[in-house]
Amino acid sequence: MSNLTVAPYERGVIRLFSLDMRPEEAKFLREPGAADQVLGVTGLGTDQIDVFPVSDLEDLGLYGYLNEGCGVSADQLDRTALEAIDGWVMVVRSAAFGDRAATLTPDPRLHLAGLYTEEATNWTGGPIETESAKPFSAPQTAPQDDRPRRIGSALLALVILLVIGGALWLIL
Repeated sequence: MSNLTVAPYERGVIRLFSLDMRPEEAKFLREPGAADQVLGVTGLGTDQIDVFPVSDLEDLGLYGYLNEGCGVSADQLDRTALEAIDGWVMVVRSAAFGDRAATLTPDPRLHLAGLYTEEATNWTGGPIETESAKPFSAPQTAPQDDRPRRIGSALLALVILLVIGGALWLIL
């Protein structure tokens, strides 16, 4: 039963349940709060739960859905066992639990068909040895002198004052 326990801040775990229920009941699990009821928990994120008939996957099948669609490595998957599952399934990603710990008490009509982990991104890498990656390797530019901008502003102000003065002289 340890696979029915969700650790706090769990990442990348996918739980596959086969559903032993009528299609109408399975479709109802797509409604907000319905998956909470059948799993015995509250506050699940419905955007992280998929409920569908296996027949919707057509040629892709559950194996392809998990491998290609969910990023589960092929060494975790048993193609024969996955092909034997028919009817409706429910896929629950760990993100559905919102970083909270939980103990699932599934409805007897739900059967855990598999517990899988998504392949994690390997963020490690060697040092970058190009010249442009070294600190302070960018070309140094001289600081900009804003004196010309000030002279231009002063000239513009002088021209405006002369125009206003000329207009006042003509009026008077």
